[in-house]
Amino acid sequence: MSIAELPTSLTVCGERFDIRSDFRDILVICQALDDDDLSDKEKAVVTLRCLFYDWKRLPRKGEGLEEALKKAYWFVGGGDIPKSKRSEVRVIDWKKDGHMIYPAVSKTLGVIDVRGLDYLHWFTFLGAFGENEDGLLSFVLSLRGKKARHKKLTKAEEEFLRNNKELIVIRSEKEQREIDETNDFLKELLGE
Repeated sequence: MSIAELPTSLTVCGERFDIRSDFRDILVICQALDDDDLSDKEKAVVTLRCLFYDWKRLPRKGEGLEEALKKAYWFVGGGDIPKSKRSEVRVIDWKKDGHMIYPAVSKTLGVIDVRGLDYLHWFTFLGAFGENEDGLLSFVLSLRGKKARHKKLTKAEEEFLRNNKELIVIRSEKEQREIDETNDFLKELLGE
């Protein structure tokens, strides 16, 4: 594979396996990896089944399974793209933030809507995502990062946070379910 080629297969235990490399498929994996209700084993299963076309042929245990997972996470993580030190602060929710992510990536790529494309390689999607420097998405991600690191917010950021708390706060699936159940209960009590 040349430097300009984007991977559409991964080699596991010396055998080549075709993968789903379109951004939509990988976003399903990202959502699963963000799901606090799934165990690590369940996340691994979702990753392998969603990424590899012929996942049933993958090694089922031991070093072979470990290699398959390492290669899968390498791909989902953007491959050999140099990365800064990984922060423990979660600033993106691939499911919740979709309404901001798609327009930002579309703008960077100069298309109306990336979801309308027949195919877009995950690495291309990630590159466009990383190039987004202005707009709502970058502002929200910056604000989440500052908030999580207890950095001082400007008055404008504090006001934006007060007025857009639902946009900023990332909740686990379980937390959101509990909030929804409480709201439903209150509506029922109030006869709404």
